[in-house]
Amino acid sequence: MRMLARRFLLPGITTLALTVTGCSSATHTGAAAPADPANPTPVADGTQQLEVAAAPQGAPAPVEIARVGAGKGTPEKSALKVASFDQKTGRAVIATAPQSPAPQSPAPQSPAPQSSAPTKNPPSSKAPQNAPGSSASPSQSQSQAPAADKPVAVGDVIASAPAPGAPNGLLAKVTEVVGKTDRGTEVKTAPTTLASVLNDDKADGKVPVDPSAITVEPLMKGVDFSWAKTGGMKFGPEGAKLPLGNLRLDVNAPIETAPGAPVSAGASVNGFVQLAPTVEFAYDGSGGVGPRTAFLGMSGDWSSQWSLKGHAAASTGSPKRIPFAKLHAAPVIQVGPVPVVVNLDLTCYVQVEADGRVTLEVSQDVKGDFRVGGSYATGKGWSPVSTSNVKSTPVKAEVTASGKVKGALGAEASIGLYGAVGVSADFAPYLRGEAEAKASASTDGKTSVSGAWALYGGFDLSGNLQLQLSLFGTPLFERKIPLGSLNREWPLVSGRTAS
Repeated sequence: MRMLARRFLLPGITTLALTVTGCSSATHTGAAAPADPANPTPVADGTQQLEVAAAPQGAPAPVEIARVGAGKGTPEKSALKVASFDQKTGRAVIATAPQSPAPQSPAPQSPAPQSSAPTKNPPSSKAPQNAPGSSASPSQSQSQAPAADKPVAVGDVIASAPAPGAPNGLLAKVTEVVGKTDRGTEVKTAPTTLASVLNDDKADGKVPVDPSAITVEPLMKGVDFSWAKTGGMKFGPEGAKLPLGNLRLDVNAPIETAPGAPVSAGASVNGFVQLAPTVEFAYDGSGGVGPRTAFLGMSGDWSSQWSLKGHAAASTGSPKRIPFAKLHAAPVIQVGPVPVVVNLDLTCYVQVEADGRVTLEVSQDVKGDFRVGGSYATGKGWSPVSTSNVKSTPVKAEVTASGKVKGALGAEASIGLYGAVGVSADFAPYLRGEAEAKASASTDGKTSVSGAWALYGGFDLSGNLQLQLSLFGTPLFERKIPLGSLNREWPLVSGRTAS
């Protein structure tokens, strides 16, 4: 009985389109650059509309704390900082943050050389003395710059950027002032919610994640990391090829080969994953106690090009999942004067599901976007959001013998606030192939072989909303809320042969 061997080239493109919004990195390229959020804008119902923007980078450091004083309802920039924090006891030391020189109006008599210092920052850029949330005009900067703060008091709510002992930032309420130390004022704190610092304000925005701020932990040999950002900064072997705001992981990974397979049929996956992740944040506290609506999510462009070849070993139980890199970022977004720390984690993996009988060689290009998150509305609670728009283009395929195989190059993602996971998702574009061969023989010595083959593209998107979304100040939910398994598959090419 002869084995079926079929080679076919796939020039066509098959498209799956789902409704999706806000996923293009090009739309938000400008937001990736450090910029001062605009002043809070009053809206018709008397609340404030806070701008959502990336926290300014570089020196001097931005103001690190937003503070709501005991009995007050408006978050304000503070000239304080968290000098240290003990997560086990909840004790923190609050100290005075180093301040840059106050802005000075140039004197009319001053010669040009003496005015060179202020002109280091043109009107369109950040002045060093302006904290996040301030505008560039001297009068506004002077009125909005953090004043000499009153001593920290019981009932104060603080929202802090990452600090010693609090790498994911701090959102807490002061429950007791212990006393003065040589480092500052020691206080006891308890966890609180964003509702206690944003109160009845509103905010809605998208902030691209700076790829240069992402740390990567390779989990196997053969993994390269590259990125490109604004300002012409590039990193890694592929950095010069990437669009601004993108990061890329290249992998060349061996896969367990089926027993008895020839040396020439060794299994492997190689290719790359390219991402441009964006954080989406929204809050509307105009409903009174707690938010009326809220949203936390991640969206982004996705592209990958990969090939799977060889005689993969049979899967036993669940598919073989091989993580090849972990990525972590803790971007700080400015919601008005409030620094909100978003924790983002990605684990990129290769997954192979096979019956051990197929030898194949297949390559695929995948491009598209995704959006996952949790949406809250009063009276409805939390609802999952998961959408994707994917196009796949197979560029080569060969299936030998009969059997089935499925390969995916995907990512597990989680996004949360101040170190607590709020949304987890698994996005896995895949390629699936199958072939079947039949043989017959007669007494006159005639034989025939017939077979059918097919190749499919698709993706799986799944995940959960976590209890920690209550950080917004919404009611707790008793269990994880599944995003729902979103699966789409489409035929790429198929055929039949006989001899």
